[in-house]
Amino acid sequence: MRFAVVVFPGTWSDGDCYYVLDTLMGQEVEYVWHRQHDLSAFDCVVLPGGFSYGDYLRAGAIARFSPVMEAVAAHAERGGLVYGICNGFQILCEAGLLPGALMRNDSLQFRCQPVHLRVENVDTPFTTQCDLGQVLTIPISHGDGSYYADAATLAALEEAGRVVFRYTTPGGVITPEANPNGSLNNIAGIVNERGNVLGMMPHPERASEALMGSEDGLLIWRSILQSGVAALSG
Repeated sequence: MRFAVVVFPGTWSDGDCYYVLDTLMGQEVEYVWHRQHDLSAFDCVVLPGGFSYGDYLRAGAIARFSPVMEAVAAHAERGGLVYGICNGFQILCEAGLLPGALMRNDSLQFRCQPVHLRVENVDTPFTTQCDLGQVLTIPISHGDGSYYADAATLAALEEAGRVVFRYTTPGGVITPEANPNGSLNNIAGIVNERGNVLGMMPHPERASEALMGSEDGLLIWRSILQSGVAALSG
């Protein structure tokens, strides 16, 4: 597979994503500057975490107007995989590729810590290597990670099984205490209607080596690879 890692001014998890895809996964990967207009050469587009220019207005509110986002939308429309992590999730919501918005953590604090995620849907290209109900340990690093959507949108997400990850206890129990940012319904990650666009706040690229304390993030990267290879072969 060929991966694009999009770089916005201020992005800083691009190097981590590149390292995982290149060194650990052995895949073709390129950095793509946010002013690029064409992503047709890639199978999966990654919008990494960190920050993007204009976040002082609202996270992702300005970056969503970058030229590359038209290419991201076109890539998703073609059925290509799009994966937004942290700030990438915020940008996808601002661009209308995913519903809802990411708001200030209810603690009003920046949170950087390991969290536990329960896998809610294994029928996506991003979770084929996971078991339903499996609990993953993956870190967060954000100040605006509280997922919000109106009641109708939340109901539609739940009914369609588009909530992919929820914050949970190590035992897989959904509690307010397990929710580090106040996200509605403990939501940590969602997909679009077609299922080929995923946005999540935790950072799987930082849980892809034993040295980092968890390798659970590899399940997501391997799922993407498995799904992409299957699509290319079929």
